[in-house]
Amino acid sequence: MRHGKKTNHLSRKTAHRSALLSNMACSLIEHKRINTTLAKAKALRKYVEPLITKSKQDTTHNRRVVFRYLKNKDASSVLFRDVAPKINDRPGGYTRIIKLNNRLGDNAEMAMIELVDFNDLLTKDQSKKKKTRRRGGKKASAVASKPIETNEVIEDAEIIEESAEVPVKEEKSSEQDIKMDASKAEPESSEDINDDDKPAPPPKEEGEK
Repeated sequence: MRHGKKTNHLSRKTAHRSALLSNMACSLIEHKRINTTLAKAKALRKYVEPLITKSKQDTTHNRRVVFRYLKNKDASSVLFRDVAPKINDRPGGYTRIIKLNNRLGDNAEMAMIELVDFNDLLTKDQSKKKKTRRRGGKKASAVASKPIETNEVIEDAEIIEESAEVPVKEEKSSEQDIKMDASKAEPESSEDINDDDKPAPPPKEEGEK
């Protein structure tokens, strides 16, 4: 029975457990996030966060202490060169554990552990995005813009109708002029016809007065 013991032995001996945690810490520092079981992720957080705190002060002693736990020159140099400047203002809580779906086969609880300041999705500047509030402003502007468009259409239609009415009046006036000319020409032609139809008067004799 554990009886409230703080250290999780992870079913391993001391040498195996220290080698496992140092390798996982090097992978976390190199890749900034790894997937593992939930128990290992919690044990790794206790193992790596004191080392990240040591990296805030770049001294020879701190480098030697970190190298004693990591046992990898490349990982320790990345920690002091790349990770330390980003977490310099953070007073702890350098890692985040996110639970994942259980592993197929043995149904073990899985989790992702990552460095907080290296998550690109969460560290983007939110100030650049414009904050918009939906209070019907777009609808009002759309409604206000629609009558303007209809007015323009109506004005164009009226102009077209006026322009179309002008030739109609001219046609009507031309038709009236033609009728008037025809009415004037009809009696003249009838008189001419009547004069032609009348018989010519007989010639007068010389003796007649």
